[in-house]
Amino acid sequence: MTTMFQLKRISKDGIPNALQKAERYRLLNQPWLAESICSDVLEVEPGNEDAIVVLILAITDQFGINTAFDLNKARQLVNQLKDEYDRHYYQGIIAERQGIAALTMGRTNDPFSAYEWLVEAQSHYERAEGHRPQGNCDAILRWNTCARLIMDRHLEPRQEDLAELPLE
Repeated sequence: MTTMFQLKRISKDGIPNALQKAERYRLLNQPWLAESICSDVLEVEPGNEDAIVVLILAITDQFGINTAFDLNKARQLVNQLKDEYDRHYYQGIIAERQGIAALTMGRTNDPFSAYEWLVEAQSHYERAEGHRPQGNCDAILRWNTCARLIMDRHLEPRQEDLAELPLE
């Protein structure tokens, strides 16, 4: 039997402090705590973009560690961001972290999956680059990181089986 609790709401004036704590928990490698805090913030202020971004990052911090991660939740959160640059950039973060998780999980097909995720990330970063604020090179830096991972790990796309099928 599961015990159900009525969650307590934080106050609006506690949001800045809560977000600082969420960032700190991410830096302490405790993303599930950051995720919980961001959920509390979003209960009080549903469109809080800072909370949405930290929550996306907290979810993606768990890729490859926690098998119960929610890729769809992260993608839905990205769609809530108002700025087009941010939407493309954080879609890139999601794909990049999926690629890195595929590399670290060590399954047989993961190098191919890693390649596909990293190339998808680069695609998002290229779109973000077209909308980047003056002086913001983050999307370029992330694109280069993906490129280096692909080159350093000698990642390649899956090879399609090109053998002819017998005619019946």
